[in-house]
Amino acid sequence: SPDGRQLCSASDDRTIRRWGAESGAPIGKPMTCHSGVNSVAYCPDGTQIVSGNDDSTIHLWDASTGYALGVPLEGHMSFVWCVAFSPDRACIASGSSDNTIRLWDSITGAHLATLNGHVGRLGSLCFSPVHIVSGSADKTVRIWNVATRQLERTLAGHCDFVRSVAVSPSGRYIASGSDDNTIRIWDAETGEGVGTPLIGNTDAVFSVEFSPDGRSIASGAMDNAVRVWDLFE
Repeated sequence: SPDGRQLCSASDDRTIRRWGAESGAPIGKPMTCHSGVNSVAYCPDGTQIVSGNDDSTIHLWDASTGYALGVPLEGHMSFVWCVAFSPDRACIASGSSDNTIRLWDSITGAHLATLNGHVGRLGSLCFSPVHIVSGSADKTVRIWNVATRQLERTLAGHCDFVRSVAVSPSGRYIASGSDDNTIRIWDAETGEGVGTPLIGNTDAVFSVEFSPDGRSIASGAMDNAVRVWDLFE
């Protein structure tokens, strides 16, 4: 959660669970879905959770009570693998095995736009102040303008599925983790690679995230290791 007090987990057992970040104890009852849950994200003020599901739907939940809010958002044609709230909370983005990103009004649930361009399923997406950054099985990272809903840049360099993307707190850098076992850093403004790929994982990189000061990255990989990388030594 944004305040660091809760964790939220998604599972193929069709549940979403909340946990105390310090105690590790479960919070409330599990939130139950009709299909496996692939991704969850808190809204910026921590009051809501959004989930992406195997049945092609997106669900909204009250983060305090665990109750479902409204009706599922429908429109994708296949599994929803990643979801995120915009920084102003007005918009939800979802990425799917149908190779598209869809944007939704977080209040009304209305479908706002479909972003086409990837030629492989989505693996990850996140917002920066003015962009959406996405990673895909087509081996690319793509940068989309939220206001115009147009593709601005395609970042090529990975040689396998891009499983995870993250934007630094300043918005200046993008990190991407891939099935090619590497992490790449990109300049968010120019789209150019920064330095050389981070090498050390011996299997696919499934998760990357910047530290709050933006000076390091934590990664999780299929080699059962969590690694922390200093970016600006």
